[in-house]
Formats: sequence, C-alpha cells, structure tokens
Amino acid sequence: MVSKTEEEEVNRLESQVDNGGGGAWEYLSLVRKLKLRRSDKVLKHGCSILNDSKKRSALGSEEWTLYEQVAIAAMDCQRLDLAKDCIKVLQKKFPGSKRVGRLEAMLLEAKELWAEAEKAYSSLLEENQFDQVIHKRRVAMAKAQGNISGAIEWLNKYLEIFMADHDAWRELGEIYISLQMYKQASYCYEELILAQPTIPLYHLTYADVLYTLGGLENLHAAKKYYAATIDLTGGKNMRALFGICLCVSGIGQLTKGRNKEDKESPELQTLSALVLEKGYKQQSPTKLPLLTSALKSLKLS
Repeated sequence: MVSKTEEEEVNRLESQVDNGGGGAWEYLSLVRKLKLRRSDKVLKHGCSILNDSKKRSALGSEEWTLYEQVAIAAMDCQRLDLAKDCIKVLQKKFPGSKRVGRLEAMLLEAKELWAEAEKAYSSLLEENQFDQVIHKRRVAMAKAQGNISGAIEWLNKYLEIFMADHDAWRELGEIYISLQMYKQASYCYEELILAQPTIPLYHLTYADVLYTLGGLENLHAAKKYYAATIDLTGGKNMRALFGICLCVSGIGQLTKGRNKEDKESPELQTLSALVLEKGYKQQSPTKLPLLTSALKSLKLS
C-alpha cells in the first residue's frame, strides 16, 4: 500500500518531468519500486530515455530493467508493436531467460491468444512453481475472459502457496461477495483480520458479510466488528455506526419475547444513533430527515 508521502513524491516528480524539469529516471524508478501502473507516463518518459543513446548508456545494467518496464507499459497501452521490440532487445541480450519468457507470455496474453499464453505460463511454472507473477497472470487472464470460476480456482491455488498475500485474500473476498457467496467471503476476511488487525476496512467488510448472512450469532458477531471499526476510526465511520443500529434492531426482532438476559442493552445503539445524527447535522444536514426516518423505522429514534 502506497503511503500519502510516497504518492505526493510520485506526483511531484511526475509534474516535474512532464514540465521538462528532468528526473525522468528517478520518476520511473520510484514508479517501479512502488509497483504503480502509470503506464502512459512510463511509456512516454521511458521511451525518451531509450531513444537517447547517451541517456540509455548512462543507466548501465539498469538499461535492461527499463526495457522490461517499458515493455509492460506498452502492453498496458496496447502498443504491442513497441512491446515486441523491447522484448526482442531483451531476448538478444538474455537468450533463454525465464524472466524474458514471462514477458513473451504476457505479450501473447495482450494479443488475446489465451491458449498459447496459458501453454507458455504452464511451461514456465513447471520450471518454477513459486513464480508469483505467473500465478497472478493466470488469475488476471481468467478474469479478462469473464471466467470468474476460473479466477477463483487460480486464486485458491495461489493462496495455497502464498498464504501471506493480503491483496490476494482481499481480491478473492471481493469476488465471493460479488457472487453472493458470503460464507466463503467471510473466511477471506477472517484471514485478513488475523494478518492485519488494525485495518478498519477489513473489520467493516467482515461485519457487512456477517450481517448479510443473518442469524442471531452472526448479528452479535457483526455488531462486535462494527464496534471494532468505530474504535479503529476514532468513532468517525458512519457506515459502522449505522451497522450497529441495524444489528441491534435485528437482534431485537430475533429475541422478541425472550428473557431480559437475552436482550440487548440499549446504551450502544443509543450512542451510535446520537453520533450518527450529530455527524449528519455537520456534514449533510439536508439528509438528516432521511436518517431520522430510518432510525425511527428501527425504533432507535
């Protein structure tokens, strides 16, 4: 995840280079380091260096890294002719290189030659089953073809090997949610919360999934995770505050007629409703009547 400071530095360098102030290589290096996909800019400034023999030779061994970076950017921008030229230069310099072989397979993918690309990726994985980039390319290729079940299959296989990849768990969770496969999605967010317990988004999404699944146990758990989101955001997450209200209302309906011990204490939902109303008054006063009406329908106002 790119920090605000890093993003500001990238934007500063980008503006500087765009306005002829120099620093193109520094900009390209930072984009690569942060794994950003500013492909149009990479293509423009990368080619300006590669087309200048003096600037290119000044890079030393980094020249080949730039050829690779420009090749990938060219594929993103559908400049497949340029990508092919960059790959040819790399093939000549590094004959038989697996890294260059990966670029060749990516070019086949960019041309939508799916069967040939899959064959090339499979061949590369036979030689190195721990190549993360190739596993991820298979997922991307399945999604590009609209094969969501295939993307799920490849993601699950990838996570069997690389269980610590948080981005992959989140991507899988999002796919499951889009397919309304909430039980499977809940497992993904449990993994994310275990690995990164201080990220509010994971608690919030997990709470949403539990609330959607419904049932008394899930509603109680959802309420706890909404509360955790509120705690992690300093009480400023409106969605989590409203989630508390929804959970308490749902729990109240499911426990209607039961003993007092089974029922919810009114303190948390009352406080959540008050904070919600205060937030709406400050940030969106015109929508306050809608909130008041919604809370009344939940018997919380």
